[in-house]
Amino acid sequence: MTPSQTSAAEVNIENIRSIQGIEYGPSEPVQMSQSRIDLFAEATGDLQWIHIDPVRAADSVFGSTIAHGFLVLSLIATFNQQLVTISGAASRLNYGLNKVRFPSTAPVNSILRGYTTLSSAESVRAGTQLVFELKVVAEGVEKPVCVAEFISLVPGIHLSDEA
Repeated sequence: MTPSQTSAAEVNIENIRSIQGIEYGPSEPVQMSQSRIDLFAEATGDLQWIHIDPVRAADSVFGSTIAHGFLVLSLIATFNQQLVTISGAASRLNYGLNKVRFPSTAPVNSILRGYTTLSSAESVRAGTQLVFELKVVAEGVEKPVCVAEFISLVPGIHLSDEA
């Protein structure tokens, strides 16, 4: 771990800015099993062979099936909540994404972990908007398999203007 990285944060919403710029992680590991990939394919209708046909995928440039990018993306809210626990707020909503990229693929059976950094916290009309820089890495894969700017909303709570 680097000096600017710790395993997880527990912070009151009123003090949320105190963790800004600090990377937290890794999250709990998640294995990208073929059954998980197949269930996602079935649920979304994305049945491309590179995800669900191990025999054909073995002859591809990837050498195996790979997880759907959107399957990997769907894990970021869970990873973020594992890594940053916020007290003093009744709820925290997934508000959206500003940027999402998939710099690398997640091979079948790879182990994924998330890392998160709060990049901003500001009061908005509905409450407090939190913007996190989130990355998902796979063991043995050089580049992250997903990087995203993830937005959470803490409804009804407004921070003071002091940064």
